[in-house]
Amino acid sequence: MQHYHHRPAREKRETNQHIYGIRAVIEAIDSGKEIESLFVQRGLGGALFLELKQLLKQHDISYQQVPIEKLNRMTRKNHQGVIAVISPITYQRIENIVPMIYERGEVPLLLILDGVTDVRNFGAIARTAECAGVHALIVPKRGSAEINPDAIKTSAGALYKINVCREESLTKTARLLQESGIQLIACTEKTEHDLYQIDYTVPSALVLGSEEQGISDELIRLADHLAKIPLAGSIASLNVSVSAGVALYEAVRQRSVFER
Repeated sequence: MQHYHHRPAREKRETNQHIYGIRAVIEAIDSGKEIESLFVQRGLGGALFLELKQLLKQHDISYQQVPIEKLNRMTRKNHQGVIAVISPITYQRIENIVPMIYERGEVPLLLILDGVTDVRNFGAIARTAECAGVHALIVPKRGSAEINPDAIKTSAGALYKINVCREESLTKTARLLQESGIQLIACTEKTEHDLYQIDYTVPSALVLGSEEQGISDELIRLADHLAKIPLAGSIASLNVSVSAGVALYEAVRQRSVFER
C-alpha cells in the first residue's frame, strides 16, 4: 500500500488560494467561496467577463483594475485577465452576530478597525482581541489589511477563532450598533478625555484608526465618547496594535471588577 504524505492541516490552511481565469472565478463565487481580493486586467471585455461583472455586482464584490504586467507577475498560467485570491477565513455579518451575543446573555465588546492596512498590525490586533474576549472585529470592505498567511501567522491562529465582519460602510455599521444599544468609543488623540474615564461595562464598540490617517471624521462625529491613551514620553503615539491592547484591557479590567 502506498502512503501519501500530507502537509499538516494548519500549514495548508494558512495559504491563500489563487484562482485564475474568468470561468474558474465565476465557479468559485457560485460555490460560496470568500473572495479576499480580485485583480482584473484593465480594458478587459467580452461576454464571459460581462457575466462575471454581473455576478460581482450581485454579490457586492469589489475588484481592482490592474495592468496585465501585474497579473503576469502573479502567475505564468493562462489567467485570461482575472486572478482572484480566496480568503482563508469565512466573513460574518454583524447584524447576525449582535443578536446572538445578547441571546447568550453577554455584554457586547466589539472592535472596529478603520483603515488598518498593515497586515502584521492587523494580525496582532486579532490575537489581542481574541484573548480579551472581543465578540467581533469589524473592518471595511475597501482599505483594510488583507487576511493573508502573514496576518494569520501574526494572529497566532486567532483569525480562525474570532468573528471578522467585512462591512461596506463603517458609518452605517456604527449607526446600526448604536441602534442596538452599543456605545461607540473612538480612540483618538483629538480629545481631553482619557480612556479611563469611560464606562466599558455596558455594550461597547471601540474604534481604532490607522497610525497615519487616524479615524475618519464621520466616525469621530458619530462616537458617543472620544478617548485618548495618556502618553508621558516624547514620541507621542503608540503602535495601533499596542493601542488596541491598552484600550481592550481597560474594558476587561472594568468588566472583571463589575462581575465580582
